[in-house]
Amino acid sequence: MKLASLRNGRDGRLVVVDADLRYYAPAGGIAATLQDALDDWGRAAPRLRDLAAALEAHQAKEALPFDATACAAPLPRAYHWVDGSAYVNHVELVRKARGAEMPASFWTDPLVYQGGSDDFLGPTEDAPFPSEDLGIDLEAEVAVVVGDVPMGSTPEAVRGRGDIRLVMLANDWSLRHLIPPELAKGFGFYQSKPATAFSPVAVTPDELGADWDGGRLHRPVAVHLNGQPFGAPEAGVDMTFDFAQLVAHCARTRNLRAGTIVGSGTISNYDRSRGSACIAERRMLEQLESGAPRTPFLKFGDQVRIEVLDRQGRTVFGAIEQRVIRPWR
Repeated sequence: MKLASLRNGRDGRLVVVDADLRYYAPAGGIAATLQDALDDWGRAAPRLRDLAAALEAHQAKEALPFDATACAAPLPRAYHWVDGSAYVNHVELVRKARGAEMPASFWTDPLVYQGGSDDFLGPTEDAPFPSEDLGIDLEAEVAVVVGDVPMGSTPEAVRGRGDIRLVMLANDWSLRHLIPPELAKGFGFYQSKPATAFSPVAVTPDELGADWDGGRLHRPVAVHLNGQPFGAPEAGVDMTFDFAQLVAHCARTRNLRAGTIVGSGTISNYDRSRGSACIAERRMLEQLESGAPRTPFLKFGDQVRIEVLDRQGRTVFGAIEQRVIRPWR
């Protein structure tokens, strides 16, 4: 099934969306918000599935036209948002570009950081930044939403219990010129990681069929910049740590509560013909090839689109479509 949150207060209004993202049915009689549903998944999920089936069969009591521009992020705010760097190829490339050797542990011990989760952007909301001089960059990612995950869970337990409830897309905006001085302090990202945006809908893993293997999404993630193709790396290829491993890593010393979001990090392939999912990677490749980057970071007015199509060419999560703007206040 596919779930979305229409803009309504701080936490949105939960709706069930049909497979083609044409119609939705309000889910208020089951759960007011997606967080409510996740908190009581055992009760809510079967009823939401029944509503989804009725919607597909054109038997829902109320079916209304679905409009992604009316959506907030599936979870407009979350108790916990942790982003990984599961594509170690990407990390290796970043370090190589600046002449730094990569520790061997990066291949066996996932990199993660805890991001801001109190203020996510909806899929079509403008993305405001204080200045173009900060090195504005997109990052196309896959993200999952989990149920309650007990501390000390193994990847096998995460898979076996079905802890991954939902899958969605993310645009994890980065301000590249703020990252080096922040990391040099030894305390991690903060100002360099503004509000993240998510796709219009989040889908249950079973909805993905053979394109979901229990820990990876096996589809290209298409990125367009100002209407032009920028990259379409394969999300299931070169992902060193799958989502079950990332979730287990995050739960090593703490419980993860229902509604925790875990991101994959920037999708990246060794096959450079697939293009890139962020500008920084393209600039690194240009630097390695010709000695200097050529592709500029984003400017006010630039448009970003991130989307996944299924094998029949239908949008899976809906598209993240955002415009870079000056702050409105």
